[in-house]
Formats: sequence, structure tokens, C-alpha cells
Amino acid sequence: MKLKKINEKLQDALIENGLTEANALQLETFSTIKSGADCVIISPKGSGKTTTIVLNVIQQLAGQTEESPRALIFVEDKAKVLEMVELFNKYGKYTDLEIYGVNEKGDMDYDKNYVSTGVDVLIGTPTKLNDMFSTAGYNVNRLKMFIVDDADPILKLRHDPKITRISNSIAKVQRIIFSEALTERIEILADKIMVEPYLFDMDEDGEELDEEDDDIEEE
Repeated sequence: MKLKKINEKLQDALIENGLTEANALQLETFSTIKSGADCVIISPKGSGKTTTIVLNVIQQLAGQTEESPRALIFVEDKAKVLEMVELFNKYGKYTDLEIYGVNEKGDMDYDKNYVSTGVDVLIGTPTKLNDMFSTAGYNVNRLKMFIVDDADPILKLRHDPKITRISNSIAKVQRIIFSEALTERIEILADKIMVEPYLFDMDEDGEELDEEDDDIEEE
């Protein structure tokens, strides 16, 4: 996959799984995400948002491990947790990253104890992650990436206070929101938790819309 300075172990796993070319979303966002900037990324269904999350997290974290989570990813439900864990295991197979997923149906004590033994990437539903972080003393200061996948359905279920509560407990972290549409709820959440985020708004053809550029020209 032709992305600037992509991790070699990640590259090997992507090629092994047939991903030899980056799509428009990945090409457009890779450098900005790698820079550590906050981002709101709007892209249609089927445009590769989940894969984009996985490859960028592996890119950022590969090569070193720590006991505390360094990437925290919110997803809608158990099915999404399992899907993302599977992708991390496929594309991160040549790294030493420890991936773990949690949801409401899992055993709370087991999950908390497992995370305490050391994981690099923690994936979960907002309710489960909020319950875990409210009752366990995780070291959130080591977090590098705070990601919300498919934010629109998550926020429609009014999980934004849980996401905001965890975000507010973290002093410094890169925050990224992915969604199919830029809704008012997403704009409000971004205002609450982000610092001057970059907005990527991809159209149905996978090309970034230049709405901001048009406004500038009209002025």
C-alpha cells in the first residue's frame, strides 16, 4: 500500500491480505492522522472507515508496547467490536500489539483484570467503556488516540455524555471522529472534546468536498 513512510510490518500484513493500494479516504487522511491532529472524518458507508482506523492505529503504535492502553476506540455494538478486533489481528499480525474488545455482555471483573495486565488497543461500546473507566484506575495519561467509529448511530442512542466524560479525564490525546454524515450532534461533540479539528468531508465518489475553499473564493 503506497502511503508515505508506512510501517513495514503493517505494509507486509496489508499486502498479505490483498490491500496493495490505498483508497481515496486512506490517501487523503493518512498524513494528517499521523501528525497527531484532531480530525472529524465524514465518509460514505463502504468507503473503508474501519480499515482506515485500524491501519492508522497500528501505524502509530507499532514498535513499542506499554501496560496501559494507548488507543481507545468506541464502536456501536458487540458485532462492531468483534469485527474491529478481527481486523486488528489480521493487519497487526506482525506487530506485538495487544488488542482487546469489550461489550456489555462480557464479564466486568474479567475484562477489568485483563486490561490491567496490559493492552495496547482497547475497543468497546460506550456503555461498557464508561463503566470500566468509572470503576477502574486505568492510567489514561498514556493514551495517544481516542477514536469514535460510526459516531452518528452512537450519538443517536445518546451516548455522548459517556464519551465526553472519558475524554474529559484525559489531559492530552489525539481525538478522531468517523461518521457517514456531519450531524448537529457530531458538531456539538467535536466542539466539546476537540481542539481545532481538521474536517474531511468525502463525497460519494470518495473525493474530498472543497466546501471551505468555495467559501473563501466567494469572499
